Amino acid sequence: MARITLTLSRAVLLASLLLLPPAACHDKTTKVKSGASIQTALDNAKPGDHIVVEAGTYPEQLAITTPNIQLSGQPGATIVPPTTFTPNSCSGLAGPGTEAGICISGSDIVFGELESPGHRKVTSVGHRVANVKVEGFTVVGFGLNIAILGAQDAEVRKNTVTDGGWYGILTVGSVSSLVTRNTVSTSGALYFIGICMDDPQPAQVTQNVISNYGIGLCVQTAGADVGHNKVSNCCFGAFVDPFVDGAKVTHNHFSHSNPTCQAEWGGYSAGILIDGATHAEVRHNDVEGITDYGNEALIAYGIGIVDEAGSVARGNQVTHNTLWDNDLDLLVYTNGTDNEVAHNKCSTPGELCGK
Repeated sequence: MARITLTLSRAVLLASLLLLPPAACHDKTTKVKSGASIQTALDNAKPGDHIVVEAGTYPEQLAITTPNIQLSGQPGATIVPPTTFTPNSCSGLAGPGTEAGICISGSDIVFGELESPGHRKVTSVGHRVANVKVEGFTVVGFGLNIAILGAQDAEVRKNTVTDGGWYGILTVGSVSSLVTRNTVSTSGALYFIGICMDDPQPAQVTQNVISNYGIGLCVQTAGADVGHNKVSNCCFGAFVDPFVDGAKVTHNHFSHSNPTCQAEWGGYSAGILIDGATHAEVRHNDVEGITDYGNEALIAYGIGIVDEAGSVARGNQVTHNTLWDNDLDLLVYTNGTDNEVAHNKCSTPGELCGK
């Protein structure tokens, strides 16, 4: 009898659930026309919404704090700095006075020190904003054009990012960021960093085209996956920072150091630099045209492994890369004894390229 009563109770419960009104569905599409406010659409959006921005120039800084939002720009949708900025979580992220063009941000973020030069470190994130996607925009002229701050599974794809004074795209304090198929460049001046990842868990940075930055790809995330990017006309194509463990830099093409590196970046230039990092995997990259343009006082090389103060480069693997037309193809200047440099197609120096 007890079993029959329980079965009947379940049937009654199921019937009552079927009679309830359907839950609110927020997966709607909102279109923003030229001259309207993108931020207003973001403020009114619910999780699951898709905001489509029509072609036009929008003098706005955008803050995205709602999860599961897709923000898409149609061809010609351009974000430029407004006359007056409104402070948000990304204000000052790349130093005093800097603002982000698009800020994807979690909440209750605790910041650490400010790197000089660089960005503010993230100590903790109270609540991550999840599953935000931004695609298809042209973003021009901010101190930091696109920031992923305290997010999870954010995607920034197919954007054209120009003249980011400190950073083109920065992901910091985030988890599983994906930065892909963006074009990051400047209109002339040699700015700081094209794309930088400084996250507590691995980011994927793939199939981007970067040019005319001091550092094309800044790798500050353990286990970061940096692959299939094209980087040109930079001082350092990819810079793997001290103490970063297990980063992967594979299947990229680095070409032609910027002539102004001689004056602005201490006279050094490299396609890929492992600077006091550990267990990096640098494989199947093409590196060409890294040169000091005839200045014998300067140093230019294709791929280098060096120590940094307090951090010895150990356990790194530089294998199966192809290097040509560089002043020096490979440079190993480290006290670390367990780095593997082998099976690279190159010519200088002979003792390394002959392995």
